Amino acid sequence: MKKSLSHLPKHKREELRAVTGIIAEMIDAEFIILFGSYARGDWVEDKYVGDDGILYEYKSDYDLLIVVKDLAKYRYKGYRDKIKGRILRMLHHDIYLSIIMHSVDEVKAAIKRGNYFFCDIKKEGILLHSSRRFRLPAVKELNPRQRLNNAKGNFADWFESAKNFYGAFKSELRKKHNKLAAFDLHQAAEHSYHTVLLVFTGYKAKLHDLEILGIQIDRLNPEFKGIFPKNTDEEKRLFKLLKQAYVRARYDMGYKVTKEELEYLAERVKLLQDITEKVCKEKIEGFETCL
Repeated sequence: MKKSLSHLPKHKREELRAVTGIIAEMIDAEFIILFGSYARGDWVEDKYVGDDGILYEYKSDYDLLIVVKDLAKYRYKGYRDKIKGRILRMLHHDIYLSIIMHSVDEVKAAIKRGNYFFCDIKKEGILLHSSRRFRLPAVKELNPRQRLNNAKGNFADWFESAKNFYGAFKSELRKKHNKLAAFDLHQAAEHSYHTVLLVFTGYKAKLHDLEILGIQIDRLNPEFKGIFPKNTDEEKRLFKLLKQAYVRARYDMGYKVTKEELEYLAERVKLLQDITEKVCKEKIEGFETCL
């Protein structure tokens, strides 16, 4: 694992040091590791005006892995949002963060069994903070056959589950059980996202948030960009209905969604599944060429 941020501009180095300090104050972290585009050096900051005259901005997130000894202490307490909120308040400007948190035991076990997501972090990541209480094991490389078999197995299991949830959605919609239909549609989208993550990286995020999952997937293949458009207030509102369905459709008596709203969202989820099937099969074919 690397330790230098010298490849980044000065203001980026200062931002990351400030972010690391805030996280270390909030969480008893064993490791805070920068991975992804800022660790590799291929981050993007781009602004452009689209054909519709709207100014669009794309800015890479800082991808951070926080490793803790006691994950249960943090898992259900919303620390991802708390961290982002405090950073926004203290640094007074927008910083795009994508945070994942795992226990020391989880990360060690994943590296030992050759999980290529965590192995890549160990090889390419930049150590921002260490408690010095633990050491991560040496990377175990999977051979091409193992990577292919993992990708095939994950695709078969998770994409089948995604399709089953979409089928359940259609059944509930016909029965006019709109809230159950919304939950099933959310799960069809979530399982599609997990399919892509597992095929491409071998990693399943412990997330149900479709917005965060979508950001992670957009980075893996540009074909996913714009599946759930959010250019207008109405598009944002409809996506929020789907995003909230995981909890509210089951537990909130005030959650309402119409047949027309569900049909619109179903078109977007069906597009997501079509692209998921296409790009995952292409990725698997790529693994096969390495044999």
